Amino acid sequence: MAAAVWTDRGRRAATLAGTLTGSRSTHTALKSQYDALVIGGGHNGLVAAAYLQKGGLKTAVLERRHVLGGAAVSEEIFPGFHFSRCSYLLSLLRPHIYKDLELKKHGLKVYMRDPHAFTPMLEEGVRGAPPRSLTLGSDLKMNQMEIGKFSQKDAEAYPEFVAHLEKLAGAIHPLLDAPPVDIPGITAGSLRKRLAAANTLSPIIKCGLKLGKNIPDFYEIVTAPIMKILTQWFDSEPLRATLATDGVIGAMTSPSNPGSGYVLLHHVMGELEKEKGAWGYVEGGMGGVSQAIASAARSYGVDIFTEKDVGQILVGSNGAAKGVVLKDGTEIHSKVVLSNATPYVTFKNLTPQGALSPEFMKAVDQIDYTSPVTKINVAVDKLPNFLAAPTPDDKPGPHHQCSIHLNCESVEVLETAYKEALNGRPSARPMLEMTIPSVLDPTLAPPGCHVVSLFTQFTPYHIEGREWTDQDREAFADTAFDWVEKYAPGFKKSVVGRDILAPPDLERIFGLTGGNIFHGSMSLDQLYLARPLPSLSNYRSPIKGLYLCGSSCHPGGGVMGSPGWNAALTVMADQKHQ
Repeated sequence: MAAAVWTDRGRRAATLAGTLTGSRSTHTALKSQYDALVIGGGHNGLVAAAYLQKGGLKTAVLERRHVLGGAAVSEEIFPGFHFSRCSYLLSLLRPHIYKDLELKKHGLKVYMRDPHAFTPMLEEGVRGAPPRSLTLGSDLKMNQMEIGKFSQKDAEAYPEFVAHLEKLAGAIHPLLDAPPVDIPGITAGSLRKRLAAANTLSPIIKCGLKLGKNIPDFYEIVTAPIMKILTQWFDSEPLRATLATDGVIGAMTSPSNPGSGYVLLHHVMGELEKEKGAWGYVEGGMGGVSQAIASAARSYGVDIFTEKDVGQILVGSNGAAKGVVLKDGTEIHSKVVLSNATPYVTFKNLTPQGALSPEFMKAVDQIDYTSPVTKINVAVDKLPNFLAAPTPDDKPGPHHQCSIHLNCESVEVLETAYKEALNGRPSARPMLEMTIPSVLDPTLAPPGCHVVSLFTQFTPYHIEGREWTDQDREAFADTAFDWVEKYAPGFKKSVVGRDILAPPDLERIFGLTGGNIFHGSMSLDQLYLARPLPSLSNYRSPIKGLYLCGSSCHPGGGVMGSPGWNAALTVMADQKHQ
């Protein structure tokens, strides 16, 4: 199990379960019949439910845990310390969903970060000066000054690189906000149905027109290793390593592997408060997003329940989904069922096996859920003080609000960490992305204290073929803390509690098969028309009335709300034509 332990300095040693933070209970009684049931109260399931209810379908959401949000949850793991326990930054919440559901009115508040990236170096300072560091933000001139400490040539190239990425990322937006092209609809059926299905070509045409002469560049960045792209633009470290982290974050891949370029693009295509590529902290933690969406959904009439663990999807004698049965035996009937769980959980654990063909189940078994991530949530009684950017009197500097990239001095460090995990061993020098949201959001920790998130790579699901033990978890956390200590002496002494979530823990607690934060790898064979499988890319399952609505669907993990929105559109279109 996950290790969540107070240190001796925290005045007690205990393993604590996460307690519910900021969740609104509902006294609505669970009905026996709905138009639509959504399995899983993650952000995509909540978005789908909101739009289904707005579309006239009486909808209920059934969440197995005590807290809503799936991976986007806030939990008080240690008294007074409130963590974004799994996902930890907001950017890819689509603007039209933010506006349609009036999330600001429903309590969503975001703290914008600027600067947004800080990479300190492990080196001796020259003539008594601190070690060098690289800080990046929205000010291009400041970015050029920072990059110029390592390469003047790279500093001059950086603005053009940013503009190039923004142009490519902007062209993708039409694809994010619509289901993939309906190939079966275009190629079969009546002329009327084919013409209707032809409308699904519109987003890809818009994307192509926006790209124009940049189509070859887009193709290259989607298929190439991120290092091929970065080497074309830059020569210096740690700039290349800092940018490369966005190409491998959450993915069991290296900067030298094909397809890592797309993951970079995936992480710059977001938008917050109309600022492109921005990432921010949600007040109260990431559960604040889920609570705002849930509040909007309830205002439309959605019934939302926690601690309702679905045991099986009910399939009628006609082969269509007709509801669910909870693990306590309660049956709830519906016209349609949407699953916010991964395809593995949906089809291997929740669907009667006789309802699915062996060929389909074989395809489901081939979906890649490999994860390199161990998330460590840390309670500290003092702000980390970095040798590369010392701050007096425990006062935060601009760099404390950033994603702080440790062990990113060079791409070679990332490659070595990846290879160790590939061979079944947690990295001895892991890639560490540290965030300290309490620097901007004082609601997260007691006065003078802070919550620290360490998103670490690379760690395997099995350690040399065996299960993780608590000793393994503690040993890896010790390794990570030893590296943080090199950059910020005194960090280890400040720790009063830590919550260690290896890939199996992310799977068990949050339902992330394999521990994969994207509900399935964002690899080239699992994107767009093939996400999560070619036969499932339109959100419909082989069972009539059963749909997928989670991050396993297009446009994938991290693009908050889009899979749920697209799935709801698909369901309502099907209902209209029945």
